[in-house]
Amino acid sequence: MFQDEARFGRIADLRRCWCPKPIRPVCQAMVTQEYTYAYAAVSVLDGELDTLILPRVNGACMQLFLDEVAARHPNERIVMVLDGAGWHQSGSLTLPDNLRLLPLPPYSPELNPVEHLWDELREKAFHNRVFNSIDALEDHLEDSLRTLENDHGRVHSIVAWPWIIDSLQN
Repeated sequence: MFQDEARFGRIADLRRCWCPKPIRPVCQAMVTQEYTYAYAAVSVLDGELDTLILPRVNGACMQLFLDEVAARHPNERIVMVLDGAGWHQSGSLTLPDNLRLLPLPPYSPELNPVEHLWDELREKAFHNRVFNSIDALEDHLEDSLRTLENDHGRVHSIVAWPWIIDSLQN
């Protein structure tokens, strides 16, 4: 599984949209310092996605996420590939028996297919949206993540990079 976190906040992501001439669309914008974080781990072989929304990115929240993923897959041995964030250091984490961590090389987010899931989520579910509260944002994020979790084919099409699949099958 590949793992990553993403920050979602009450910041409007304005993008182009189509409308009939001569109408000009009006999009609200907002910049607020309220954030929440989505954690995700994905199996590149079948597109199975596990997500969790947590208030911070730190060792305690990472521990909660690892425990949750291990509990969702109790009969599987999981090698979780992740970046080198400080809260990912295995020395500060108690790893479940069925889970091992494998760090990516430093400064290489382009090697992590979960980054593309975040792009997909932001593009399809968060553009031209303003949320009245952090709770409203989290509700929308939860619905969007659940939709992705239930669409294994779509997730697989985003994360099943040939070089990863080839390396796993050899």
